[in-house]
Amino acid sequence: MNTTLLSRKIESFGILLLTFFFSALAFAQEKTAPAVNVTTTSTKTTTTEEWYTNPIYWVIGALLLIIIIAVVARGNGKRD
Repeated sequence: MNTTLLSRKIESFGILLLTFFFSALAFAQEKTAPAVNVTTTSTKTTTTEEWYTNPIYWVIGALLLIIIIAVVARGNGKRD
């Protein structure tokens, strides 16, 4: 029973040491950002929106497709 208690304590201490080591390693990776002077020039380009990128057309198209499927599935209404 003493060996299991001792092994649990050693395991807990090992986990504590690993946690400390990895946290120290993570903090060691951080460094302050160097001061960088960057000048950029940007040009604005205008693009036209295509009709198929507008979601309204997709919704209208889906509704029309559902209506067409419903009409075709209903048939002509006459049963023999």
